[in-house]
Amino acid sequence: MSTNPKTFLTPEQYLEIERKAEFKSEYFDGVMFTMAGAKEAHNLLAMNVGFALHPQLRSRPCRIYANDMRVRVSATVLYTYPDVIAVCGERHFLDDQRDTLLNPNLIVEVLSPTTEAYDRGRKFEYYKAIESFTEYLLISSDRVHVDLFRRQRDGDWLLKSAERMEDVFEVQSVGCRLSLADLYEQVELATS
Repeated sequence: MSTNPKTFLTPEQYLEIERKAEFKSEYFDGVMFTMAGAKEAHNLLAMNVGFALHPQLRSRPCRIYANDMRVRVSATVLYTYPDVIAVCGERHFLDDQRDTLLNPNLIVEVLSPTTEAYDRGRKFEYYKAIESFTEYLLISSDRVHVDLFRRQRDGDWLLKSAERMEDVFEVQSVGCRLSLADLYEQVELATS
């Protein structure tokens, strides 16, 4: 057991440090957490999502952000970096730095064996507190499998899963279609 006391930071202290840092860190409950690097499959999957969304959104008032756009979950004071974020309509940022988005519509996380439980569980719970957030796309990086959670009018979340390359998702929050063939293009999955 460590005898070193944790240093707790205010959100303002975190942002001051984070904006000067050479690496990304998430923040929750007064503590900064350094983010680990991602493997090739993870990076390709995230890029493929952006590539698939971009032509469908380019002439609309929507924006796609890659993993360097921070999202703040106000209700829990979580600052995190989803793999891909999309927002249609007016964008709301924390401040004039425009590096912390407050109102994503779609959040995409590429799952790795070390992050899957958190992304599916506690992190999803936190994201649900974002009023504008209506769809959560989870993409497995170790097999062909995608889950799309969609917020219903009554507040419940509907799950649609797919694991065939010919499957296509309707992403209603941003009015797009995503095929698994496009998402997994050039991705080499580990064989067991």
